[in-house]
Amino acid sequence: MTIEQNHPRPENEAPVRVRSLRKAFGAQIVLRGIDLEVRQGQTLSVLGQSGTGKSVLLKLIVGLLKPDSGSICVHGQEVIDLKRSSLNEVRKSVGFLFQQAALYDSLTVEENVAFPIRRHFKMSEEQRKKRVRDLLAKVGMELDVDKMPREISGGMQKRVGLARALAMDPDILLFDEPTAGLDPITSSEIDKLILQLQKEQNMTSIVVTHDIHSAKTISNHLVLMRDGEVVIEGPFEDLQKSRDPYVRQFLGDS
Repeated sequence: MTIEQNHPRPENEAPVRVRSLRKAFGAQIVLRGIDLEVRQGQTLSVLGQSGTGKSVLLKLIVGLLKPDSGSICVHGQEVIDLKRSSLNEVRKSVGFLFQQAALYDSLTVEENVAFPIRRHFKMSEEQRKKRVRDLLAKVGMELDVDKMPREISGGMQKRVGLARALAMDPDILLFDEPTAGLDPITSSEIDKLILQLQKEQNMTSIVVTHDIHSAKTISNHLVLMRDGEVVIEGPFEDLQKSRDPYVRQFLGDS
């Protein structure tokens, strides 16, 4: 069973488009006029050192923060000045996997994934349970439904967080450091899940990451940021060919 969403999808419109986006916290300028466009089915990885505004960019797109100026369009709809009710409708088309998975400590694995479904959809208990079990099976966590977040590993928590991000049947996914703090094997498993979503559901994704190997594996377009600005963007091969000292230093031996 899937949840049918009526996400607006204007023909030929990029699912996510950002123009001249600026954000500062007091005297600290975080974003300095960012321009980005993410096409349908594309996985865009945003790279850069800590403090370059990568995670802030994701929070702006999903409406958790408000920019100082600029434009953010999701499925062709400007979201910056939307009323909360309209913004919540847009958010249903966008799944967000937080860096620490952000699971509710007092809820089981099953209850965490069921939470947004209970909140937004009228379903029988049987329908909801099947939906949750299907989502957990998609990320390989169907045997751990009754466990609490503290009883599972960091990688397993990321999987549950991904299942919850998929609960509203979004067509855009935002990932904040999905492989941070994970061992190489678990990181590889998370990468495979992202690639699977890309292949099976033509999912549009934006991935903030420090993990160059992961970005190379999952992305068909990359952006490297520095001091709140885009230094270079394109496929990984373009970044490798760059003679810019910062790009070469960041990529190292990749």
